[in-house]
Amino acid sequence: MRTSYIDPNADVSMDTEIGEFVVIEAHAKIAAGCKIGHHVVIHQGTVIGANTVISDHAVLGKSPQLAKSSTTLLKKLEPLQIGANCQVGTGAIVYAGTIIGNDTMIADLASVRENCRIGRGVLIGRGVAVENNTSIGDHTKIQTNAYITADMTLEDHVFIAPMVTTTNDNFMGRTEKRFALKKGATIKHGARVGGNAILLPGITVGEESFIAAGSIVTKDTPPRQVMKGVPAKPVRPVPDEELLTD
Repeated sequence: MRTSYIDPNADVSMDTEIGEFVVIEAHAKIAAGCKIGHHVVIHQGTVIGANTVISDHAVLGKSPQLAKSSTTLLKKLEPLQIGANCQVGTGAIVYAGTIIGNDTMIADLASVRENCRIGRGVLIGRGVAVENNTSIGDHTKIQTNAYITADMTLEDHVFIAPMVTTTNDNFMGRTEKRFALKKGATIKHGARVGGNAILLPGITVGEESFIAAGSIVTKDTPPRQVMKGVPAKPVRPVPDEELLTD
């Protein structure tokens, strides 16, 4: 006996493969060729494009829950939209208000918060946290356990290595002044950030910059420079053979 629940007002393609203990709420739309694993929850209005695979225990279209001390305003969100040919890993959580482009993978245990814009062909690795109001460009790769803070911009073809930490608040939660200045980093086209690097709030990582592992970036970086150290400083240009050709 099947034990899943599909709301009668959901629009689910007849060829969708659905596992056990799945919940699909009202007005969700699931296109042809999708596969839904066991114990998946798809919240109201969520849109899933054709041939997308949702693995076990994923939660899609979740509304945020704020702590009593939170200063974030809770607004009504548009439904989550996931493009065609995507993959969502086991235990991943993707919130309402976010839009994900075609051919993107969100790996096991990753979290993508509300009001994010994720491009085409993006990889969000295992355990990655992408906070709210963040934009990620096409073909960007974010590897295992990186932390992408709120209000960031990552342009196309950016590479983020494992355990990178980004920040958006120089005042660490104190003084009213912080609200006007709160902003994550901007990482320009083709830039690469090495493992365990730390990016301070509001800085810009220049186009095709290379941030060495373990560096702390405290200021804007020039384009096409290898940056290294604490704080990070230019050490040499990025070799021509490493530059993108598109």
